[in-house]
Amino acid sequence: MTLQDILTLDCTQCAVPVQSKKRLLEQICLLAAKQLGTANSTDLLDSLLDREKMGSTGIGNGIAIPHGRLNNTDKAIAVFLTTQQAIDFDAIDNQPVDIFICLFVPENSTQEHLETLQSIAKLFSDRKTAKQVRKCVNQQEMFNLIQQAT
Repeated sequence: MTLQDILTLDCTQCAVPVQSKKRLLEQICLLAAKQLGTANSTDLLDSLLDREKMGSTGIGNGIAIPHGRLNNTDKAIAVFLTTQQAIDFDAIDNQPVDIFICLFVPENSTQEHLETLQSIAKLFSDRKTAKQVRKCVNQQEMFNLIQQAT
């Protein structure tokens, strides 16, 4: 599964005005809960925070891929957003992060989870992609960019 398969326009946001890691993760969970309909944003946040305790999902170059597991669903979901200003996210390169691709997958979909994370990391391994995302001025432009990426 790729990011293009599970990302919707409703879960894409550009230049979100958050100042901290916790507020950012809360914003992501609100979007995801609204899209899923059955999930509680607090449960989603707990899932992300549990994963972050194991080590930051900030992969470097201003990019983070927070991810968590979902109970009682067979649907994977992605949330893609940028922040107005880069925030401290404890990334592996100690640089602030402004591009966030969040992934929630069903509890029992381990292989699918790993494959989707790998496809996201591959997509953003090309610095050109991140540069293009940072130039986007609205959510439609960001969504279209990801849908057209190979």
